Amino acid sequence: MPTLPWTVPNTPPTRAEATVFASRFETRTLWGALKFFLRTPTIWRQVGRAPGAYGATLKAQPLKRTFWTLSVWESPKALKAFAASAPHGPIAAGLRGQMKDAKFVTWQTTTDELPIDWKDALRRLP
Repeated sequence: MPTLPWTVPNTPPTRAEATVFASRFETRTLWGALKFFLRTPTIWRQVGRAPGAYGATLKAQPLKRTFWTLSVWESPKALKAFAASAPHGPIAAGLRGQMKDAKFVTWQTTTDELPIDWKDALRRLP
């Protein structure tokens, strides 16, 4: 799967603070990668209508069992609400047993810095 292009669900205001969230997931098996891959469109549609979402993209290397997400949110509260809501919350919980490793990082930026560069996100992920 190629990198999904940066999408902007909600137009951010200029010069506003924003919360960036980046993640890296590695599944234990190719079966786990397939499960992750097959659930991606559902989550992608949810991001596209999520309140407070200012942008998102995804990189995937399913045969290497590795996936990265990068998103920008109006606030930590908006990010937390998205993560807990359906379908994301239940899907994430259901995939937890498939994960070999998961890394998460958040930081603050301004909306004038959007879109976030993948190089910056990958550098920040441990």
